[in-house]
Amino acid sequence: MLDLPFILEVLSVIFGVAYVALAAKRNIWCWLFGILGSAVSIFLFWHYSKLYAEAILSVYYVVTGVIGWVEWNKPKRERKVLKVPLVNHALLIGLGIVLSFGLYFLLGSILKDATRPMLDSFTTMFSFLATWITIKRWLSCWLYWIIIDAFTSIMYWNSDLNIYAGLMLAYTVLAAYAYFEWKKEYLKS
Repeated sequence: MLDLPFILEVLSVIFGVAYVALAAKRNIWCWLFGILGSAVSIFLFWHYSKLYAEAILSVYYVVTGVIGWVEWNKPKRERKVLKVPLVNHALLIGLGIVLSFGLYFLLGSILKDATRPMLDSFTTMFSFLATWITIKRWLSCWLYWIIIDAFTSIMYWNSDLNIYAGLMLAYTVLAAYAYFEWKKEYLKS
């Protein structure tokens, strides 16, 4: 008998690795693979893992995948890697903290069977924000992803999603690689 959660997890991992590898190279096709991997994850997180915030995040990834495709399809002169002031990061982190606690309280009051709601809320809300700054091509987006992916790996491992945990560890390494790739691009411009 087929183990549907395992198959979904493997498919999502394959699409996810393709997404990050292509994003590191600033290849527009990354968004298609991100959409596919996220669509598979929605079902897995909601129905099997009870990681509701992660399921919601995956819905967001599908939507932002389309937005990313449109944004990255603009002419090259409009697609520069950007370095933003520290005040932007302070505002982004402050917003992330507020939204994370808001989601935590929402999950706790509505979905009583949520798994690891605090960590799930923080990784989810900061992933929302990091995805947006990836679309906008902030160089620092990859530093956010390194931290988010490391913590998400722990959450997945503790939720018996071991393949996803491995994926997040791989994402952590790929995010470091992507940071240096984008930094080279930034220094050229």
